[in-house]
Amino acid sequence: MRIASYNVENLFDLHVNGREYHEYIPYTSWRWNRTNYKKKLTNISKVIHEMQCDIIALQEIESHSALKALQATLKRQGSYFPYRAITSKKQTSIHVALLSKYPIVYAKELAVTSSRKYRNILETKIKIGSQHLYLFSNHWKAKSAPESRRIVSAKVLQKRLLQLGHEKNIILLGDFNSHYEEYLTFKKSRKHNNTKGITGINHILKTTLHHKAVTPKDLLTCRDCSFNLWYDIEKNQRWTHQYKASKEALDSIIITKGLYDAKGLDYIPQSFSRFDPKYILKRNKPYRWQRSQSYPRHHTGKGYSDHLPIYADFKVRDTNE
Repeated sequence: MRIASYNVENLFDLHVNGREYHEYIPYTSWRWNRTNYKKKLTNISKVIHEMQCDIIALQEIESHSALKALQATLKRQGSYFPYRAITSKKQTSIHVALLSKYPIVYAKELAVTSSRKYRNILETKIKIGSQHLYLFSNHWKAKSAPESRRIVSAKVLQKRLLQLGHEKNIILLGDFNSHYEEYLTFKKSRKHNNTKGITGINHILKTTLHHKAVTPKDLLTCRDCSFNLWYDIEKNQRWTHQYKASKEALDSIIITKGLYDAKGLDYIPQSFSRFDPKYILKRNKPYRWQRSQSYPRHHTGKGYSDHLPIYADFKVRDTNE
């Protein structure tokens, strides 16, 4: 079973609800029209289809309408995801969503304050044979804000994890807008480090222990630690996004001990990877969705996303094994 995460960079529909970014208001000089909408859907679907995943968490989906259109486009390309979920309780411009080939038992939102400044976290419980898997899809506050804003989301998530228990099959994934070693990279940044060195992804979610990265072995003895799968690939491959000249691993897949206990569902070691075929790269960085440099500015119908997708494989055992 392959599970993936992909920030698709602003998949907006063609309906006006008043919360669109100005360049995505349909049928203006920006040319966000049926032609470019279909091209965006086709391009993103191509990536997802070729990744051959069974479940995918998505970030920057505007609406249920856009998610259904993506689901339909994928089906035409040969990837059928019969089950879907999306956050909808908060009126933000973009949402997190999920497509699955396995039945969704329930989908609910973890409210991250009442403010529109925070996107809700999507919790889904998925039935895989006789097993259950809990997925938490995230899109935390961008790096334009200090770390304290991301800690708010991390605390809501960790509280829910403690309620469930880390021994369950739990995956945290999405765009955390945090490097997998944020506790090291942000220390000298006055803009970000307003928390005295504490980070959401490392300290609150406990992907570090005693100032070191949590290892799979640590999961066996630490009650509430989590393992970030970035540590399963070569260091020079650990990035999904580029800001100016800096390559960053803003997207992550994180597992709890329930997926490393040789029972039921389990992560397959060293199966984690970026999906980076040549066509979604340009000059060795993500070939993002293109907008013209000439005026009037407009969508050109080319490109994919400013993030690369990531995925990991899991073994599905019969409970009688």
